[in-house]
Amino acid sequence: MRRVVRRIRRSAPALSPACVAASLLSAPESTAISHGDHVVQFYDRDADLVTCVGDYLVEAALEGAVSVVIATEAHREAFAQHLKSQGVDAAAAQRQGSLLQLDAAATLDRFMLDGRIVRDAFFEVIGGVIRDAVSTGRPVRAYGEMVALLWKAGDVLAAIDLETLWNELASELPFALYCAYHSESVAANEHADALHDVCRLHSAVVPSPGEVVDVSADFPAEVAAASDARRLVADTVRRWGHEHALVADAELVATELAANAIVHARMPFRVSVHRFGPAVRIAVHDRATALPAILEADPARLTGRGMYLIGAVSRRWGVEVTPDGKTVWAELGR
Repeated sequence: MRRVVRRIRRSAPALSPACVAASLLSAPESTAISHGDHVVQFYDRDADLVTCVGDYLVEAALEGAVSVVIATEAHREAFAQHLKSQGVDAAAAQRQGSLLQLDAAATLDRFMLDGRIVRDAFFEVIGGVIRDAVSTGRPVRAYGEMVALLWKAGDVLAAIDLETLWNELASELPFALYCAYHSESVAANEHADALHDVCRLHSAVVPSPGEVVDVSADFPAEVAAASDARRLVADTVRRWGHEHALVADAELVATELAANAIVHARMPFRVSVHRFGPAVRIAVHDRATALPAILEADPARLTGRGMYLIGAVSRRWGVEVTPDGKTVWAELGR
């Protein structure tokens, strides 16, 4: 009997492949972003962004924190309306100094020169704002959209540089930081490596309201388990709205990874499916230490082609050695 677990991971170890490398937070109604965290959300609808960030700001008000919001005018107004709906007067908070609102584009212009981020200017402008907030002795929560503006404008490298500078500032000053990107802007296949870098620079990914981003199941080392694993993965990916071609590739990956665990590890295994933006990551964990290998393509060979096939249909795959075995993963999608 397999045990299926649909959960949001809270403290998984950072994995290098993609956004799922970071631990995933609980749904927005319990934002649970700690001071020192640098989280990111990939959203499809503005309404989802407003709900998540709005709740983050409401929690800041409830704990007596200083909130620094660097966003577009439309989003600042939407956040203010969300705060009002939760009994928080944004205008009063601004007058009292507990809510600082800055325009994302105008603030970005203050530390960019000839299309390039000037490090010293960033620490003077943004560092000055955060330092003043920290000097109040109250917790500080920041939200920023400047990186999203850079990415949307096609300056992906500058967005990554800015995320890096935010992390450098966080190593000097205590504050939480929430970033957000529209899913459509980061979906291009040519940006896969850059998206990986963005996710690596964050401590967690915030799911949109009601979004299931992590489905996993435990399976026995039995031949029939490969079919069960394939069915779990296909049903999950299909439910997330992915097209038929990706569902078919996901079925192949799940079948081959599960078969490897059954045939070579010969012990129970866990299959996990993670959703991050427009992409999917499928992983199988077992307690064996032997690592998989890609064999040369040979039409005459009836077995041993699993990893070759996975490499052919996935945008990247890899193996992570863990204290209790290994995890083999593959990413599909844009």
